[in-house]
Amino acid sequence: MHLCISGFLPDEDEDDSLKFDLDLDEYFNDRIMQLLGHSSLNAMAVGEWLLTKDQIREISDIIGKPLPTDLDLFIGVLV
Repeated sequence: MHLCISGFLPDEDEDDSLKFDLDLDEYFNDRIMQLLGHSSLNAMAVGEWLLTKDQIREISDIIGKPLPTDLDLFIGVLV
């Protein structure tokens, strides 16, 4: 199992198509779960979680890649 980040245009836009998709390396799972306050990937697997701007910035620092800040980003678990 690994984490995936999906990005969509903000809610006020009528286009609901996927604009950003990033599968994260399993190496980052523990640090990101701690950041988000989840105890396990199973606990996170119940849905997708909207990330705050602060969480986006911190995850970007963890993975060493910039993430878009102009989209609504969600994080979820892929099996």
